[in-house]
Amino acid sequence: MKKVVIATRGSKLALWQAEHISSRLRERYSGLEVELLKVKTTGDKILDVPLAKVGGKGLFVKEIEEALMDGRADIAVHSMKDMPAELPRGLKLGIIPERESRFDVLLSTSYPDISSLPTGATVGTSSLRRQAQILHMRPDLEIQMLRGNLDTRLRKLKEGIYDAIIVAAAGMSRLKMHADYVTELSPPYFLPAVGQGALGIEYLQDRQELDELLGFMDDFSTRYCIECERAFLAELEGGCQVPIACYCRHEGNNIQATGLVCDLKGERMIRKSVSGKPKDARSLGVDMARQVLEAGGREILAELYACQDDNQD
Repeated sequence: MKKVVIATRGSKLALWQAEHISSRLRERYSGLEVELLKVKTTGDKILDVPLAKVGGKGLFVKEIEEALMDGRADIAVHSMKDMPAELPRGLKLGIIPERESRFDVLLSTSYPDISSLPTGATVGTSSLRRQAQILHMRPDLEIQMLRGNLDTRLRKLKEGIYDAIIVAAAGMSRLKMHADYVTELSPPYFLPAVGQGALGIEYLQDRQELDELLGFMDDFSTRYCIECERAFLAELEGGCQVPIACYCRHEGNNIQATGLVCDLKGERMIRKSVSGKPKDARSLGVDMARQVLEAGGREILAELYACQDDNQD
């Protein structure tokens, strides 16, 4: 191939991710032309409504996937946590590069950690997963919706609209952004989103030449973990509308994973763990999801979906 067109969202973080893959391709193949195709997704246009109320993860990929299917782009670079559990027919996540930090961070201009936040302090996030887990730790806090690109979120924090905000550590690292106080939110107390910190390169299933061109970037360890996490999410039939979290790690010849489902206030929290061989990553994710469902997760999910249906009516 002489040229590769990469479809991407237009945010600073999305462009960094696409440029990162572009630079790796140009370093590997001298003379290869790489072009970015900026695509504005529905999720980028709707910024004043929580994701859970407007359709969840697919909002950030639908228009990009259309660019792949109609031939405007060869590949798309996604944040894996934005990807729905099921892909459209004819597309695949062909490459999953090595993962960045998968954890969240609590940012503040005045308070050095969670325990120092005063009663009733406002914490900004649009993620139900983050909301539920932070309320489980500090039920006295007030959660307020926070949408927008990472630089917009940091600006609102610095303007004093929030006492603290929760964002992904990977985005902060990739864009070299900082806050006065940064507290890592990590296991066992706080679990990340499925796929958080990882990138996925999506393209048409029949583009075998792309398998060969991009194969040097695929990281088997990250892929095992992503397969387990996404299988967990798919079995739960979950998305942005419900608080679901999963932490999977690959050590030696073993995969260990912990999955979580909880209610919006973090009062009921179902957590299960599994371990096994990397080759069984998908089945481990499915088994973990079924354990969560049998332990009470099914009732929590049913209540959450029923509540959302009532709100839509």
